[in-house]
Amino acid sequence: MSKPLPPLSHPDLSQDGRNELAEFRRSLDDLIPPKRAPSRNLLIATWNIRAFASLTEKWTARQSDSPKRDYRGMWFILETISRFDVVAIQELKGDLMALRTLMKTLGPNWSFLMTDVTEGAAGNSERLCFIFDSTRLRLSGLACEIVVPEEWQEEISRSALFRQFARTPYAVGFDANGTTFILVTLHVDYGKNKQERQPEIEAIAEWIRRWAVQSADWNQNLIALGDFNIDRYGDDLWVAFTQKGLTVPPQLDQVPRTIFDDANERIDKYFDQIAWFEDRNGRPMLTMVPVNAGGIRFADFAYRADGLTPSQVSYRISDHLPLWTEFELQEPG
Repeated sequence: MSKPLPPLSHPDLSQDGRNELAEFRRSLDDLIPPKRAPSRNLLIATWNIRAFASLTEKWTARQSDSPKRDYRGMWFILETISRFDVVAIQELKGDLMALRTLMKTLGPNWSFLMTDVTEGAAGNSERLCFIFDSTRLRLSGLACEIVVPEEWQEEISRSALFRQFARTPYAVGFDANGTTFILVTLHVDYGKNKQERQPEIEAIAEWIRRWAVQSADWNQNLIALGDFNIDRYGDDLWVAFTQKGLTVPPQLDQVPRTIFDDANERIDKYFDQIAWFEDRNGRPMLTMVPVNAGGIRFADFAYRADGLTPSQVSYRISDHLPLWTEFELQEPG
């Protein structure tokens, strides 16, 4: 039976652990805009949390422990998620111990929705999930998984999509004090090469484009976010992602996507994205106004005194970095 995380005042947490978490909290205070009441802004994030499943119930897992995710790593995850109104999570696995521990620590004002486990080798026993602050958001009533109509399959690509998505995209509708929005999250199958990813990316972009046009007629907002496994800005996968009109906030252009990226060098990997559509005049097809975006480099703080490599940190927290976007909301009425 899972239980909440031990408090940060617990005597088994080292002083180094307390210091790094305190530093991380201060960095989030400086980086992430506060939640403004009453529902004047909206903070949305996406995070591929590496194999988010079980948990070793120690402050710092030893080399011999399995899994490596420990209480320290979970506190970094919790501190990050708590800053947002809703977070799309990829790579949630069949074992829900870490998720249940997270939700119990966040408390009764937080909720989640998730898919069932995706079976098959390509599915990797993964789920997709949304965690949200129920004091700021309520469900609009929509929740669905996306499949491709047969009629589209020969339209989509030079190498048409001859199967459904390896991990079916998951869409949920939310209401923020009268502003409704739909989030579509996915984790594109990496495959053996990028050519195998292109049909999936084209298919989801086409699906969302058609939905966005319909949603705009009802003053709803539609946003795609998740791990698209796009290698490089401007390559074939980027073109497949953007050619239907999906637009990424410019603040994310040079934001690292993984803990292995050097923030001072050119970003080579564009795996994770937050995107929406623009109309022919270049205006977002949103009633919400995007005002800010960024990423969170938790590995600059985590386990520094322990001398862990980025790879070792990735199993305790994640190999991917969270991405986020802030929106201004219109006055209700």
